[in-house]
Amino acid sequence: MCEEQPSGVDEQADATSVGRRRLLLASAGAATVSLTGCLGGGGGGNTEPPAAVTIPETATCEVCGMVIRQHPGPSAEIFYKDRQPNGHENPARFDSTWEAYQYEFEKDDSGWEDVAFYVTDYSSVDYETYEDGGDILITRHFEASTFVSATDVTYVVDSEVKGTMGRDLIAFSNREDAESFQSEHGGSLTTHDGVTPEVVAGLGM
Repeated sequence: MCEEQPSGVDEQADATSVGRRRLLLASAGAATVSLTGCLGGGGGGNTEPPAAVTIPETATCEVCGMVIRQHPGPSAEIFYKDRQPNGHENPARFDSTWEAYQYEFEKDDSGWEDVAFYVTDYSSVDYETYEDGGDILITRHFEASTFVSATDVTYVVDSEVKGTMGRDLIAFSNREDAESFQSEHGGSLTTHDGVTPEVVAGLGM
């Protein structure tokens, strides 16, 4: 399922800049229909969730094992309570949003409790889309400041724009940005509570 993609994505000469710099982080609902009791539901009172962190240079995806920073597309991080994803310290790290949800569904079934779930916020970065091998790809952003809570975004689902692992969930904290992206690249819109195992099963290569 996890085929290696060409690296060097920062050097695409045909990159089409569609950068948008936004300081707004719109607040969406914190409903978690498919992930009942998750995202900080551990009864810790006023305990603040851990902040997002920059993905290390050599970090690999928990699902497919690819080096995250060497490839295009959305990133994601999930912090778990009293758990070590794949034997390393929190957070669990992913080179696609759909793989993060797939992992989350599996861990939720196993009794793991997440305390924070972050995804790349394309409303807050100067991103680019570009063609490579017949695909339209979107740039990777891995700095801590580029992440936002998964509950605070509108996703564009299954657009023509791909990441490392094919068609993905591309997140925007500003719904108007998501609507504009959808208008240009297709797909449908949803929020965190609308991401189900069935939605995830329809994504990827």
